[in-house]
Amino acid sequence: MYRIYIVEDDPALAEALKNAISKWNFEVHCASEFNNVTDEFARIDPHLVIMDMTLPFFNGCHWCRQIRKTSKVPIVFLSSAADNVNQVMAMNMGADDFIAKPVDTAVLIAKIQAVMRRCYEMAQPAQTLSHDGLVLDLGGSLASFDGKSTELTKNEMRILQTLLENKGSIVSRDTLMLKLWQVDSYVEENTLTVNVTRLRKKLAELGVSDMIKTRVGSGYIIET
Repeated sequence: MYRIYIVEDDPALAEALKNAISKWNFEVHCASEFNNVTDEFARIDPHLVIMDMTLPFFNGCHWCRQIRKTSKVPIVFLSSAADNVNQVMAMNMGADDFIAKPVDTAVLIAKIQAVMRRCYEMAQPAQTLSHDGLVLDLGGSLASFDGKSTELTKNEMRILQTLLENKGSIVSRDTLMLKLWQVDSYVEENTLTVNVTRLRKKLAELGVSDMIKTRVGSGYIIET
């Protein structure tokens, strides 16, 4: 669950924001140490910060600068002074967005979700698995080795993915058949043999020979 840290010194507003945001399956923490926001931030380790511009002791821009010394966590500013000067100042300090008070919770939730998508979903690199120089790109269904690559079918990718995820252990034919059923409503047992043969041929063309070994009566294995 994603954690959100609200730095707002108005208790009523902080509680209202917490209640609204929590309904969207976020774990929400409200600041209590306004003289030491960075230490509290470090303990909570949030995925997003909602920062009021006007705070006791030091303003939001100060704490934004302090947080930016150690973290790139997204920061959304709140302010009753929503003029261009304050917005520019907040952005220059490292803010990711700015919302004027009084806060429209629907707008706030939309902005939170947009920032989270940008920072944590769209920014994730494509997942890969590797072994002895062979790299499997799960997003692109590509197997690469020594500067060459080949596109895999869904069945071939699921077989290779399962073997790489369990390398060093024998993967039964039944387990691999279940993986293939995720693609087709039903496949014959011979389909597995055909796909393993095709996969081995594609890997051999890349220069990877004998990586997938057969264990007669048991299944297949990629040895470590």
